Amino acid sequence: MSLGGKLKSFLNSPKGRQMMDKGRQQMARPENQAKIRNLMSKVKKGR
Repeated sequence: MSLGGKLKSFLNSPKGRQMMDKGRQQMARPENQAKIRNLMSKVKKGR
């Protein structure tokens, strides 16, 4: 099975869904959104 197939299978599993929900909860926090924006701006400047 390819890596993409394994990833898809994992994300459809109960553990994968739980991890996705936790990630969504973390990204809903304003301080985490600010961290991501800062990281993205640093990555864009590096190009």
